[in-house]
Amino acid sequence: MEVQFTREIEQLRLGAGQVFRGEGILAITKALLQAGVSYVGGYQGAPVSHLLDVLVQARPYLETLGVQVQACSNEASAAAMLGASIHYPVRGAVTWKSVVGTNVASDALSNLASPGVRGGVLVIVGDDYGEGASVVQERTHAFAMKSTLLLIDPRPDLPWMVHMVEHGFALSEASSMPAILQLRIRACHVRGQFECRDNVSPAISSRHALPDPAAFDYSRLSHPPVIFSQERLKVAERLPAARRAILDRGLNERIGDDAGPLAELGIVVQGGLTNALVRAMQLCGLAAGLGEVSLPVLVLNVTYPLVPEQIVSFCEPRRAVLVVEEGSPEFIELETAAALRRAALGTELHGKGDLPATGEYTVEVLARGLLAFLQQHAPHHPGIAGAQAWLATVQAQRAAAARMLEKPLPPRPPGFCTGCPERPVFAALKLAQQQLGPVHVAADIGCHAFGTFAPFSSGHSILGYGMSLASSAGVGPLMQRRTLAVMGDGGFWHNGLLSGVQSALFNGNDAVLLIFKNGYTSATGTQEILSSPHVQPDLTPDADVGASRTDRNHTIEAALQGLGVQWLRTVHSYRVEAMRRTLVDAFESPFKGLKVIIAEGECQLERQRRLRPWMARMLQRRERVVRVKYGVDEDVCTGDHACMRLSGCPTLTLKDNPDPLKVDPVATVTDGCVGCGLCGENAHAAALCPSFYRGERVTNPRWHERALHALGAPLRRWLMGASR
Repeated sequence: MEVQFTREIEQLRLGAGQVFRGEGILAITKALLQAGVSYVGGYQGAPVSHLLDVLVQARPYLETLGVQVQACSNEASAAAMLGASIHYPVRGAVTWKSVVGTNVASDALSNLASPGVRGGVLVIVGDDYGEGASVVQERTHAFAMKSTLLLIDPRPDLPWMVHMVEHGFALSEASSMPAILQLRIRACHVRGQFECRDNVSPAISSRHALPDPAAFDYSRLSHPPVIFSQERLKVAERLPAARRAILDRGLNERIGDDAGPLAELGIVVQGGLTNALVRAMQLCGLAAGLGEVSLPVLVLNVTYPLVPEQIVSFCEPRRAVLVVEEGSPEFIELETAAALRRAALGTELHGKGDLPATGEYTVEVLARGLLAFLQQHAPHHPGIAGAQAWLATVQAQRAAAARMLEKPLPPRPPGFCTGCPERPVFAALKLAQQQLGPVHVAADIGCHAFGTFAPFSSGHSILGYGMSLASSAGVGPLMQRRTLAVMGDGGFWHNGLLSGVQSALFNGNDAVLLIFKNGYTSATGTQEILSSPHVQPDLTPDADVGASRTDRNHTIEAALQGLGVQWLRTVHSYRVEAMRRTLVDAFESPFKGLKVIIAEGECQLERQRRLRPWMARMLQRRERVVRVKYGVDEDVCTGDHACMRLSGCPTLTLKDNPDPLKVDPVATVTDGCVGCGLCGENAHAAALCPSFYRGERVTNPRWHERALHALGAPLRRWLMGASR
């Protein structure tokens, strides 16, 4: 029922001499198999969801190699898998979204880093830092430093990224340090090609199992008192070994002209920013069309640990060096400054100041920073004028666009998909608050976080995936009215069951929990979870949007009842009035304790992925197919648009009033409607105007339907004429 990656899975089978073509994240997936990985796990999250999705769907092929694949319940359980590499020479890789995923996994990662590993360990983290981020603006670098983990930030080039996966495992084994492979969103989606090698069936695997467990070795535990010697080993042995391996393998690159007119200047850059930097250098006249740069650059494909002698060697002949480091604090710049100070070098160091302290380093941002650097140290360089002209053009284009628009564009925040089963629940919550008064809402990570945007604007805090109920524990006793926590089924299994529900029951919290049971971890790509439905679609015209001809999986209800939840209601997501009444009941109930409402309605994207091919096959067989559509009677619509303020559905929009005597535009439902019925439900629940109608479009009707349609045609024509 998920998105299928058939083509991608086939590319995993490519052998020596064949060419892989595709995205960066899929190249990383192939590289894991070429490196002889024994086990893979993880928790999905942008921009690395495809890695685990492809491996899970390719499990039959991976089993032939002996590679174990585990879809984990959260990042902590994924990180705990890496314990296999503490005692045994097996390579393991896990993946999740950074930096929040790393925070969830921190307990296991810290306890893994302390004893170190014998088999190579690679943690692949997806980083969407910047304007398009869906996480807090923090850096993985800080975690690598505090736990003494290798941090690899590869240059966005497919052959080099594959190279760094294979060397990342080797570097981990040479230093006994787990490695983090940081992939920015542009690295994940950069396209290219590389020549493949054969996949490696690991020596120790599910096909070649170990006959006996390792002998007991207390020194391999993360437990006092041995942790004190492990800390010493980190500094005295592991870091020096990592630095030697970085140098011996040439993992950091030197590019640019060391003998040209700008040789006395230099740039130190994180590997992941290299492509953007080269483009900015082109704009400043410092690089040719194919990327050959005329100024010395040290590309740090391994950003932790740095190699002080490498930094000093690069900076020694330079009069000034610019450190290009995205994010704050400026860890690399500070460590570079310390290395130069210890070596008593007088090289002038630039970084934050010429470049902004925060925010994503786009090409424009980098061009401005390079321009400031050149103006100080090469004021007569001919590229300065070209960069100034390009930046001025960009600014002029923005100004011209603003003049043409006359006023700023309205904000376009992300929102629920068309027909999303979560939209009607927030509409019901909005209606319930008209009766109850304002309610404190603890929001959560997931699709339901879109409820914080207009027209619902519902949510007072977001503190972690599945943490909404836990985050309401402090404020709940301080409010005169009960608080509401909103959680998805993905968040429920990720963290909410124990940190939220178990804690609330143990402490006797008098709160309301609303769980969206849409059947998937939807916000990260609709991966299946423990409570995913295994359904066949019901195509009858009167079927509920989320209906199925097979029994649903009631695992969430069973888990809640098993913990001792006494007040539990399950309501169909699309029944706005029923949900409104249930919410009011939960807040006004005399029952003291946790009250749980489960809003049940399958993710509309997944439902449509089943329905569309199903209906296409029926149409090919010339079978009867009914499509439900909703619309607005233009003659009845008053143009007050209250329906939109309660819905936010992208298919419910405006059009010019067909009546020339009326000025206000009328509501209309576009062809994108999936027939969820929310517009009509809202109109009924909120006692709005009766302008919505429900229609059925029948393809390949039966003979008696054709006959009735023909017989009724004269009557319909007469009624239409009478109405005019």
